[in-house]
Amino acid sequence: MRPFGKGQILETELAVLIGTFRRLLRRRARANLAKLIHKTHPADLSLLFRQFVPNERGQVFDLIKKTEIVGEFLSELDTSIVQEILEPFEPAEVAKFLEEVSSDDMADILNLLPEEKASAILKLLKREESEELEELMAYPADTAGGIMSVDPFSLNETTKAIDAIKAIQTSEEAEMVFYLYVTDEFDRLTGVVSLRDLVTFQPSTELKSIMITDVISVVPETDQEEVARLVSKYNLLAIPVVDSDGSLLGIVTVDDVVDVIREEATEDFLRMAGVGKDREILLKSTFESVKLRLPWLFATWVGGIVVAWVSGYFESVLNFIAIVAFIPVIIGMGGNVGTQSTTIIVRGFATGRIHLGQVGKTIMKEIRIGLILGIFYGILLGIVASLIDAPPRLGLVVGLAICASMFIATTFGTIVPILMRKLDVDPAIASGPFVTTSTDLFGILIYFLIATSLLTTI
Repeated sequence: MRPFGKGQILETELAVLIGTFRRLLRRRARANLAKLIHKTHPADLSLLFRQFVPNERGQVFDLIKKTEIVGEFLSELDTSIVQEILEPFEPAEVAKFLEEVSSDDMADILNLLPEEKASAILKLLKREESEELEELMAYPADTAGGIMSVDPFSLNETTKAIDAIKAIQTSEEAEMVFYLYVTDEFDRLTGVVSLRDLVTFQPSTELKSIMITDVISVVPETDQEEVARLVSKYNLLAIPVVDSDGSLLGIVTVDDVVDVIREEATEDFLRMAGVGKDREILLKSTFESVKLRLPWLFATWVGGIVVAWVSGYFESVLNFIAIVAFIPVIIGMGGNVGTQSTTIIVRGFATGRIHLGQVGKTIMKEIRIGLILGIFYGILLGIVASLIDAPPRLGLVVGLAICASMFIATTFGTIVPILMRKLDVDPAIASGPFVTTSTDLFGILIYFLIATSLLTTI
């Protein structure tokens, strides 16, 4: 029984566990460490490794590598930590670590290693395993082919129900049997049978009589995000992967899909924050993090320079201190509402709730929302501005400016990600610095233009 294996480890438990490991490491109590490792779930051990320094990782892994959980543990680790841990080991040792790892996880790990080392490991594996891994590694890591398991359980459509049940009971090498996939004499996928149907029909019934022929499937080149969307949409536990001829190549199981959803959501939010798409950015060094974030902030820097130039151009208007006082409000409201619109659009694309065929309706809806919000806050801010010791028409200037700014912000926040989607560019990169900087620039420009037009008599 693993005390930390009943669910996600609690933050307090994690802190206690880290302290215990470090105390035992300082005492060099290897026997106690080995017992603690045996009681800790591999997924929880991977959380610990994020907190350990390299020297601590090396000492703990020296014990983990001697256990039966070493393969599962490696498949749970962050990619950068896997590379760090396996770097000093020879190909023969790594091959031994990966003996009990599923083919899809093993392919992911081998793709992280130098090409020469990965090739050497493949040569040490059985011929059948090596061929399967080479096939998986040939597909991009973010496609159905890259995350599929190549051991789907399938039977011929003429197999009787009783024989199918016996085959499932005696199967050892197949991936988790969520569904029974049915093939013809050419190994082409023709249907699927749920385990419930299999045990409720007469034992002599052939699979082709009880199978569902309308099978949801994907090809190896299908993007993993699309795979996750299909699994979520149709509430599947697994989805088959077929080639152009319809032959069954493998399956993508729901546990892999959960990982995909988490990875894609993390990438989207990182991109929207303007820090790239590296999911392990928290594990990067200071210099590496600076390199990742520097280019994305350059757009903001350029926008700031342009805003400063615009402000200088309208220097005569800025002589009124009251005008300056409302600049942060106008910029802030526009930036926030623009980011809201972008987030909604990006997430809509990710979940399949927005399609390119209905973008006109979506754009008009967001523009209407921006206009209503702009009018509402324009009236409120206009009232506030009219109550202070300022030019009489300042309330009108501020009200019109914030209304226009929020209208433009929602328009930009909606159209830019849609445009990038049409150009086959990930729309998440359009937010953050790009949309915010654009809305800041146009918001302040409109504010100064309105102020110049309505306050010229002052």
